[in-house]
This record gives sequence, C-alpha cells and structure tokens, in this order.
Amino acid sequence: MKNENLKSEKEIALMRKAGLLVWQAHQVAAELVRPEVSTAEINDAIEQFLAEKKATAIFKDVVGPMGVPFPAAACISVNEQIVHGIPGERRLQEGDVVSIDIGCKLNGWCGDAAVTYAVGAVDAQKRRLLETTEGVLRLAIELIPTRKLWSQVAKEMEAYVKHAGFAVVEGLVGHSIGRKMWESPQVPNYFTLQYEALGDFTLQSGVVIAVEPMVNAGTKRFKMLSDRWTMVTLDGQPSAHFEHTLAITEQGVQVLTAGPDGRAWAT
Repeated sequence: MKNENLKSEKEIALMRKAGLLVWQAHQVAAELVRPEVSTAEINDAIEQFLAEKKATAIFKDVVGPMGVPFPAAACISVNEQIVHGIPGERRLQEGDVVSIDIGCKLNGWCGDAAVTYAVGAVDAQKRRLLETTEGVLRLAIELIPTRKLWSQVAKEMEAYVKHAGFAVVEGLVGHSIGRKMWESPQVPNYFTLQYEALGDFTLQSGVVIAVEPMVNAGTKRFKMLSDRWTMVTLDGQPSAHFEHTLAITEQGVQVLTAGPDGRAWAT
C-alpha cells in the first residue's frame, strides 16, 4: 500500500516538539502514580500542564464509535482495563498497574505516547507483563530499520509476546500520525493475513507512526464497558500498554516522544 502521509524533515522536526511535550506530560503524571491517588487527579494534572503549554489535549471530546465524547485529557486504564479508561474517582492501590495514554497537538502537529506503571510493589506476573510489553515496543524500534514492510515487524512482535506466554490484543491497533492524531495506514501489533485490508505499508523515510502494543496476561479477547469507551480483558486478568510516536528518517528511527536526551521507556 502506498503511504500518502509521508513527512518531510521539517515536519518531523515540528512533530518532535509535540512529542517532547507529550514526554513532559508523562513526567507530570508519573510523579502522581502512587497508592490513594485518584485517576481524576492524574488527569487534571496532565490537562493543566498541556493548557499551560498552549497545547490541545487531543483525546478530549473525541466522539467514539458509540457516539460518546471522551470526557478527559488522558486515557487512564487500571489492571484489567486495556485502553481508553476514563479517569474518575477510582484510587490507585498498592499492586495495581496503570496505563496512561497522552496525546496532544502543538502548533498543528500531534504527538502520542503511553506507558504502564507499577503502583508500588506488584506481583511477578504483572512485573513480567510490563517487561514484556515494553520489550516488544523496544523490539519494534530495533526491527524497523531492518525490515521492508510493517507486517514483517508485526509478525515478530506477536511471536515475542507469545513466547513470553502472553497475548497480543487483536482489533485494537496503532496508527499513522501527523497533523491528525489518527491517520492511515493503521499499525497492527500482530500478524494477519488480512493486511491487504488493513493496509500494509513500506518502512521508508518519512513514515511517522504511533506503535502501541497492548498485551494481556490471559486471553486476547476483550469487551467494552457500559461507559462506551473503556476496553477490558474478557477474563479480568491485567493488561499493559506501551507506545511511542516514531519517525523513520535517513538516519534511522527517531523516537519523537522521548525525552530531551532521546531516552524514554523502551529506548
């Protein structure tokens, strides 16, 4: 599939500014990840930070497929919640895992990244789940310069997760990104024979994608809660989510949502 959304070096530099702001917002959130802090408190801090930086919290008020606007600046998903968790009165507890997904638009360009945190001490299964999910994102970053098609990377990502004894969520995918948060083609984290329909694409200079593996401890199956947004594992076991916005350049892969020194989770 031909990618119609290739970015120039100048455009990628502008996206880096949005990506760095997303990384900074994650630092604000990380300071609050501890027992007894509510997910609403974390969201409020993120929203205030982005407003101070004159950036748009791009998830807020997005109308989902069920016709309900998302009411918050960040998606905050706890334990069995995979993605799209709505912040509220729920307070984090020792042993939880919490996924925080932040997207913003700055000067017309978007950045998007997610990370799953352990809340205090977590059990061995959750620790390994987080290590595997971060590890498979790191694997994707390493593989991109060495493969021709995205499907080749996705196939190895799926194998990595299965080897660890976990399951890649199917049906929820990453995406291309630029002036809009969600551009085409889509970026699955698993291999499928239906890639022609999803839109496999060449890994070439100018491609900018949000790669976001979602990994479940148990079944890959999931359902939507009655809030019409939150996706949860069907068996109630925990899930993890790590994401970066990545640009393919002539020099290699640039992690646009890394810190000022280029370092972040999975890098």
